[in-house]
Amino acid sequence: MKRLPLILSLWLFALLPISVAGANAPAQQLVMDTTSKMLSLIEADRKKIEAQPVYIYELVEGVVLPHFDFDRMGRLVLGKHWRKTSEAQREQFIKEFSFLLVRTYATAMMDYSGQEVNYLPFREGKDKGDVVVRTEIDQKGGFPIPIDYSLHLKDGEWKVYNVKIDAVSLVLNYRTTFSSEIRKLNGIDGLIAQLQKRNQDARNGQ
Repeated sequence: MKRLPLILSLWLFALLPISVAGANAPAQQLVMDTTSKMLSLIEADRKKIEAQPVYIYELVEGVVLPHFDFDRMGRLVLGKHWRKTSEAQREQFIKEFSFLLVRTYATAMMDYSGQEVNYLPFREGKDKGDVVVRTEIDQKGGFPIPIDYSLHLKDGEWKVYNVKIDAVSLVLNYRTTFSSEIRKLNGIDGLIAQLQKRNQDARNGQ
C-alpha cells in the first residue's frame, strides 16, 4: 500500500501543463482541457482552499471524476472478487474507491511544482475503441518517467480506465493490494469499511 500514493502522485502530475509531440488526439485534448480548467479553478479559489482544504475535493469531483470509467476500473481492480459482490457492494466500493483517487489527485494538484510533461504520439489499444496516451515527465538530473493512459470510448466519450507508470499498472497494483486487504478484513465489506473510514477522515480534515 505504501507504493500506491507515490504511483498515483506521479501519474496525476502527468495531467499538468504539457508540450505535445505531433497533432493532439481527442483523448489527449481531453486531458489538456480538463487540467487547464482544474488549475484555473484552484488558482481562483486558492484562498478558500487554504482556509477550507477539503473544498478542493469538491472541485476535483466536479471537474475530473466525469472523465474516469469507475465501473470498468472497479471490475478490473477487484478482479475475481467482483463476481462475488452484490450490486449494492459494487456501488459502495466504486463510491469509496473514486473518492480515494479524488483525495490523491487533490494532493498532487496542490503540490505541483512546475514539472513539464511531454505528450508522445498516441497508439491504438488492444481492444477496439481503446487508445493509449503516452507521456513522459521530465525530471531534473534524471531520466524522464514514462506514463501511459489507457482510455476507451464509452457512450461516445473518452474515459480513463487505467494508468501505467514506468510499466507499473495502477489497476494491477490496487488489485494486489485490495485482494490482500479483502483476505485480512474478512471480505469486501471489510475493505469498503476501511475505505469509508479513511475517506471520512479526509472529509473531516483529519
